[in-house]
Amino acid sequence: MSKENNANSAELQRQHREQVISKLAMITCISMYVSYIPQLIANFSGQPVNPIQPLVAGINATLWVIYGLIQDTKDWPLVISNFPGIIFGLLTALTVYVH
Repeated sequence: MSKENNANSAELQRQHREQVISKLAMITCISMYVSYIPQLIANFSGQPVNPIQPLVAGINATLWVIYGLIQDTKDWPLVISNFPGIIFGLLTALTVYVH
């Protein structure tokens, strides 16, 4: 096998690993934000949670979404995986005061 074929094969393997890691990171990030659902339920049930962590998570997600959108080439995986954090993080923080 030539050096060029080896280089092409190594590049394809690297790209495949990058795609797998990217998809796992997206799933993990979305799961992290969806995990606020039990806290939302607790808030609406009259057992409010501390609002600091979900508020900071919502702000963090907002900043990552903005960052992904202002890139010359939009970083859609970054935007898509953090968008639920805006909704669930901020909604969880706000619903602490609804009971």
